[in-house]
Amino acid sequence: MNILNVSDKDEIRIESFPYKGKPLKVNKVGVRWLSQAGPEDSPEYGLRFFTVGPGGEIPIHNHFYVQTMYILSGHLTVYSYDVETDEQTAERSVGPNDAIFIPSMEPHSMKNVSETEGATFLCCIASVYEDE
Repeated sequence: MNILNVSDKDEIRIESFPYKGKPLKVNKVGVRWLSQAGPEDSPEYGLRFFTVGPGGEIPIHNHFYVQTMYILSGHLTVYSYDVETDEQTAERSVGPNDAIFIPSMEPHSMKNVSETEGATFLCCIASVYEDE
């Protein structure tokens, strides 16, 4: 068993995230890995603590793992996109106690629309495997 406080982990600033082979700029976002299992560069499971500063954003991206985000503080706008065209298909404002599930490979993004208030959320990820 490992027990820790979120402040025990160093925050890693995220500068960019790849999408369709291009690095896209991430703005005012940090992550702390609270737990993970599997290879360090590609964990099969992980729990992360994110901070999104005022006006911060994570651009459109996707990934093989599934994820569930649980908003702790602040308010974010989350977006989903069509898998084929990248056209925005949904927009939703979320805040404390809201949970968001993102299926594998679904394009999504988020933005902190407040210019004065930060936001925090937990993000649990789990790898998915295609049938062989």
